[in-house]
Amino acid sequence: MAGPAAGGAGGAGATTLEDVARAAGVSRATVSRVVNGVRNVDPAIQEAVRRAVASTGYVPNRAARSLVTRRSGTVALVVCGAGHEPTGGRDEFAADVFQDPFFGRVVSGVVRALRPRGVHPVLMFADGAEDRAEVLAYLAQGNADGALLATTRPRDPLPGMLAGAGLPAVLFARPAAGVPIDHVDLLHREGGALAARHLLARGCRRLAAIGGPADVPASRERLAGFREAAGGRVRVAEGDFTLDGGERAMRRLLAEQPGLDAVFAANDLMAHGACLVLAEHGRRVPDDVAVVGFDDSSAAAACRPRLTTVRQPVEDMAAEMVRLLLDRVTGAAGAEPEAVLFVPELVIRASA
Repeated sequence: MAGPAAGGAGGAGATTLEDVARAAGVSRATVSRVVNGVRNVDPAIQEAVRRAVASTGYVPNRAARSLVTRRSGTVALVVCGAGHEPTGGRDEFAADVFQDPFFGRVVSGVVRALRPRGVHPVLMFADGAEDRAEVLAYLAQGNADGALLATTRPRDPLPGMLAGAGLPAVLFARPAAGVPIDHVDLLHREGGALAARHLLARGCRRLAAIGGPADVPASRERLAGFREAAGGRVRVAEGDFTLDGGERAMRRLLAEQPGLDAVFAANDLMAHGACLVLAEHGRRVPDDVAVVGFDDSSAAAACRPRLTTVRQPVEDMAAEMVRLLLDRVTGAAGAEPEAVLFVPELVIRASA
């Protein structure tokens, strides 16, 4: 009789582990190990099994598999808003979140990394205390094996709550001091420095910057790196990571420093807004004012001219979050939290 992890989709003619084994040219036991996420299988064999699974249409019996692995085969992808408490309810919060290219890229990277592993994401929003409690209960009850947390709130209590409850979780960003949680992040300060060095190399000398919210660590780091590499006084207007915020900040900069010849914005949306305002004022980009953004998001491609920007490899960072979480869930991770820092890259286009 087939074991509990052997079942296919059920019903006459359902594909079995034996079918997959024949297609892959390996044993049934090897297929079972790959399907159940056992890690000590040669990567080439894992890939052969995954191709056979796809070609045969095999569907694991998820309920039976969970009895063997004691795992649900799902992870929670928890999204928190962009640096402010929501006021318009969950629907408005969700709409605001997905207007930001950052969150869409995180979701894309997570889904792409989970798919070949046979693990599915459950999207959850944590925009308030009630939702945070719901996330904790969902995980504690075993409905998901762990959480991938994407938040830009500097004082978000959820990472500490997850760590305190001993629940597997990975954070996109460095955690607050004393919060023991696996995380990925970017060398933001070096990214700001890349932007400044590029503008100086173009011959720009009257540099200005549009920062993100001052209480967001990534925003502070990007601006600090830019200022340090610029080597002189840089006029700064604070934005809020939105297109409108970039427009408002650019208007302030033009009023305060009409002779500026370069602008660095702490994300692409604000850089796009800056370009719109410069065009309104008859300033040509990059002939009169060079503009550099940050992220290399869809906003960089939508901007005219297309933005020179500092690339943050969000999709790769999201995939690394998946690896860290699954290592933690399967016991392959060490006792101490792991941090993975990515290196930014300057992408030169038409705006600078």
